[in-house]
Amino acid sequence: MNITSTPIADLFVIEPKVWKDNRGYFYESYSAKNFEAAGIHATFVQDNQSFSQKGTLRGLHAQKAPFAQGKLVRVIQGSVLDVAVDARKGSPTYGQHFSIELSGDNHKQLWIPPGFLHGFLTLEDDTIFTYKVTNYYDKESEIGVIWNDPTLNINWSATLDPSELLLSEKDLILPAFADFSSPF
Repeated sequence: MNITSTPIADLFVIEPKVWKDNRGYFYESYSAKNFEAAGIHATFVQDNQSFSQKGTLRGLHAQKAPFAQGKLVRVIQGSVLDVAVDARKGSPTYGQHFSIELSGDNHKQLWIPPGFLHGFLTLEDDTIFTYKVTNYYDKESEIGVIWNDPTLNINWSATLDPSELLLSEKDLILPAFADFSSPF
């Protein structure tokens, strides 16, 4: 397992070692020992999974304390553009984002600690996205920012027309980043 830092502190890309043969493949998707060695201290309490068609955009979401969550995200089938936005007020990278393509083929994962907004755009039909979280879901603790906020300048996809995106009603009415009062 290779765990590498990103330009944003505490955000890591995880690339498992994949053993392939004529039967298929095997890999270790999580190892507490490897995470600890990389300085990632996380205890996971829940696993979540979504199934989405191409063009589904979910985000940008987080949960505030006392239910703030760290997330270990990956794709089992299909692919996504995964985005994490630093929402930690005291961070030198506050308001900056990191994006990466995660897919069932590349097996990459992203560790997103508490204090980040998170979202993803599915790039293929029948995409299965899964993530481990460090705290339980709490509806009253939900917070977020509108996906297309101009100050964040996230390039979601050059291949999809914004009119083709599938968004929830909730995600369409999230506030702008300038109006977002970060609790982190």
